[in-house]
Amino acid sequence: MHRKHLVAAVAAVALAGTALGGPAGADAPEAKATPKTLAKDLLSPLSLAVTNNGTVFYSQNFAGVLNMKAPGRKAQVVYAAEVPGTEVGAVSVDRTSVQFATTFVPEAPEGEEPEGEPHTALMQLGADGEATEIADLWGYEEEVNPDGDVEYGFRDLPEGCEVPPFLQAYPGIVESHPYATTQHRGKTYIADAAMNAILKVGKSGKLSTVAVLPAQPLVITEAVIEALKAQELELPECTLGETIWLEPVPTDVEVGPKGKLYVTTLPGGPEDPSLGPRAAVYRVDAKTGKSKKVVGGLMSATGLAVKPNGNVYVAELFGGRIARIKKGATKVGTLLQAGLPGDVELRENGDIYATINVLSGLSGEEGDTPAGQVIRIKR
Repeated sequence: MHRKHLVAAVAAVALAGTALGGPAGADAPEAKATPKTLAKDLLSPLSLAVTNNGTVFYSQNFAGVLNMKAPGRKAQVVYAAEVPGTEVGAVSVDRTSVQFATTFVPEAPEGEEPEGEPHTALMQLGADGEATEIADLWGYEEEVNPDGDVEYGFRDLPEGCEVPPFLQAYPGIVESHPYATTQHRGKTYIADAAMNAILKVGKSGKLSTVAVLPAQPLVITEAVIEALKAQELELPECTLGETIWLEPVPTDVEVGPKGKLYVTTLPGGPEDPSLGPRAAVYRVDAKTGKSKKVVGGLMSATGLAVKPNGNVYVAELFGGRIARIKKGATKVGTLLQAGLPGDVELRENGDIYATINVLSGLSGEEGDTPAGQVIRIKR
């Protein structure tokens, strides 16, 4: 689905106050996975990064700020967007380098022109506390559109079978939403959820495309039709047995063993449990762009961490847990059950950091206050 429909579907679930437990059939959490809260009362902490000394950088995306908390010290704001409505996220650290992304997509009531031009960028936080733009992501998308030759939607419907316009076959549209970054040996890799691509920024600041994640097939069954009807999306009976190709929506990227990239995908469409666990982890060759699915059957995978031995941890937003997947395994285990986890990161000493309750405080309803947290699990 187009990103605006995807976001609407996710928001509908989030604003209804969804806080799910672990998926049916999930194994028990690890006995020693006892978290400690490092920061609380946060609004949309969708991204975090941790240094070797335990300093944590975390975003409050929809508040437009980036925070830093050093061990034993109070948290402080290290960046605040000047333009209202700018999202701040996709933070990563590498020694002294702190990078993050900003997203501004102006909105307006139907029939009116939005004020301002959309802009997404990769930013770097300097030693003086000032942030500078090092890559224009929206400009790159307008120029290159990495998935412009990919066809999404229904590709080969029977003659006379009509579906809503946004589900008809369409090429990758011009849109950018950088969701995660990681730094490795002077390069920055970016998972852009709207581009459906992994980008690379070299030392010179030049942008290039590493990989376009594969379109995600979904066969239309009676169960799918009923699930979508509950989302107020009606599909005709003529779509039964047909395949719709959904956007992959990469949400995180990390460097794993032998320099391979590991990427989480949602993929497109309603991300609540109505269509089942369809998210996945892919392994991508950073040189060739070839990708291979490592494990599927995940629920709304939005955060990722990879150990040097190849073990993987995944934040399953609507799955209500931090999942653990051993190298070479297809079975998904549970590290920690937690409501609405958004991101997960590893420190070199083995400690695991995560954000939880990341969609609290968004409804505007009485009693729904920001309750996002940054937590640490000592290993």
